[in-house]
Amino acid sequence: MKLNTIRRAAVPSIAALAMTMTLAACGDSEDDPNAGTDGSGDYSLDTSIEGEVAVDGSSTVYPMTTAAQELMAADGSAIQVSVGQSGTGGGFEVFCKGETDISDASRPIKDDEEAPICAENKVEYTELHVATDALTVVVHKDLAVDCLTVDELIALFGPKSKATNWNEINPEFPDQAITGFIPGTDSGTYDYMAADVVGDDSETLRKDFESSEDDNVLVNGVSGTEGGVGFFGYTYYEQNVDKLKPLSIDNGAGCVAPSAETARDGSYAPLARPLFIYVNNASYTDKPAVKEFSNYYIANLADIATGAQFIALNDEDYAETQSKLAAIGS
Repeated sequence: MKLNTIRRAAVPSIAALAMTMTLAACGDSEDDPNAGTDGSGDYSLDTSIEGEVAVDGSSTVYPMTTAAQELMAADGSAIQVSVGQSGTGGGFEVFCKGETDISDASRPIKDDEEAPICAENKVEYTELHVATDALTVVVHKDLAVDCLTVDELIALFGPKSKATNWNEINPEFPDQAITGFIPGTDSGTYDYMAADVVGDDSETLRKDFESSEDDNVLVNGVSGTEGGVGFFGYTYYEQNVDKLKPLSIDNGAGCVAPSAETARDGSYAPLARPLFIYVNNASYTDKPAVKEFSNYYIANLADIATGAQFIALNDEDYAETQSKLAAIGS
């Protein structure tokens, strides 16, 4: 079942999804945080635990963490979870000051910038891989462009690009002005495109495109502008499939469309990417509410990822995430 309207707007009740999850009792959750072997809901929630959990970070991961919060509440938990969406960089900024318990991230923490701030503030953390995403490049539905090579992606979004017309990207593309709508610089999605796809030493993108931390602004911009182009997580495309046209990507082996299957099998390269949550180790060990929410999140990870329209982990990756969670405080 999919959560078709989890977005920045008010998140609707997802009790119906919670009712489909088999939350069978399997022992005390305090002693068995990794109960369940596939992330499909085999976990005994301790509804006696109260408290607050502060989460901030990636707008891409926001729907997953919100789904975890809503599902846990629907299952009877009194824990209060606040979920912000200031972008991956904004999330790490407050996380590394010790102001949040969990940080949503659509890229790994930066070893040369963010991790040292965490260390300076004595914030120890654990990175948990929670899902896979297919970063999706979209255009206006009427634009006669269907596929881009990686070189064309760089020519379109790279910091040195001066292309203002689609036929400057490829002579076979239409004579149509380019109008770009891209994530803001605090976004892990921006960082991923800049560093891992464009790969410019500056790790920036062109500055003449409109930017926003709100993916709904990007959706509306692309869908309402002839020649419009943008990119964001696959979830946001699926939420707006009737408004947008996704582009296939040619990484040298032919055009491959974004999908759960192509992201999982590696053929949708280089735009398939891992998604994470970062847990403050002290919060996990010292705050029962943070521990219970984190345990519940990971125990039900497959249902949460699928419900929020992300690509669930394979068995090997899920086992590694379980192992990392179990190791906190040990």
